[in-house]
Amino acid sequence: MTQKNPSFVLHSPGNVQYEDRPVPELKSPYDVLVQPRWTGICGSDVHFWVDGRIGHFIVGAPMVLGHESAGTVAAIGSSVKTLKVGDRVAMEPGVPCRRCVRCKEGKYNLCADMAFAATPPCDGTLARYYALPEDYCYILPAHMSLEEGALIEPTAVAVHICKQGAVRPGDGVVVFGAGPVGLLCCAVARAFGATKVVSVDINEERLQFALKYAATAAFRSRKESPEESARRMVVECEFGPGADVIIDATGAEVCIQTAIHALRMGGTFVQGGMGKPEITWPIMAMCTKELNVKGSFRYGSGDYKTAVDMVAMGRVSVKELVTGKVKFGEAESAFRDVKAGKGIKVLIEGPSEQGVE
Repeated sequence: MTQKNPSFVLHSPGNVQYEDRPVPELKSPYDVLVQPRWTGICGSDVHFWVDGRIGHFIVGAPMVLGHESAGTVAAIGSSVKTLKVGDRVAMEPGVPCRRCVRCKEGKYNLCADMAFAATPPCDGTLARYYALPEDYCYILPAHMSLEEGALIEPTAVAVHICKQGAVRPGDGVVVFGAGPVGLLCCAVARAFGATKVVSVDINEERLQFALKYAATAAFRSRKESPEESARRMVVECEFGPGADVIIDATGAEVCIQTAIHALRMGGTFVQGGMGKPEITWPIMAMCTKELNVKGSFRYGSGDYKTAVDMVAMGRVSVKELVTGKVKFGEAESAFRDVKAGKGIKVLIEGPSEQGVE
């Protein structure tokens, strides 16, 4: 029997099942129904699959996974004006309340009532159908594939991080972590005008990929104190007084500590990766250098459109990051590969009209 809305559902840590869920209703005349065609696996999806939680976000009821998606519009509400059935769109997966102070000041990513796909209690996009407001769907130009569209989400994360770091033409930037977000931060920093972009990782293969992709230099971490690592980085990468902007996309304590020591006076540090709830912080270095220290969470006003435009214009390329594609019925095996660190970005094809394949 043909399923109406086959979905990849997490019930508890390590326990995922394919289920036929109800087709989402359009709750507003401004909503659209999208058929996700490709969905990337994010580290947060894997965390929920393995641990059933990320911080205070705990899976308390069965939840559809996935939030990095692009697809085609299957139905539209009566008041929708900018989209039509059949349009190919990148899907921004977080919808804020639009009414609170944070939303009104343009920082809707900080909305306390954000409904974000595959973050408890909200279902994600690994299903045949998913409903979104019209203005959270971004039409893809004809020359951009839906696979590229699925990578707009992590690209928007990188755009927001680089905007938080106020990356400018001529800057020297260091990015800790050569995973998908770290690599995209390198690419976006270059697009923003940074002349030197150093990728830092412990994996030589990842570093070589970063050099071919967007980094102008690579620095391999090794067992040494944060101060020693910072001194070696500044010398080997010829930063003079230190880096202008350093982005951490790892969440690793030693990377964060090294970053603070490697920044120049008045430099900027942006924390983009999630790690331990508490770490030891080099507060003396931060104060005496008068550093700008910022967090970064998802993406805010204009970031998704900027990401689409950058990819569309060729200023950022995402094709190289796709190292694997699987059918919908192979989603769990893809999650295992991502957990094992295989490849850069794995995409899951949306379920066919006939069911789970």
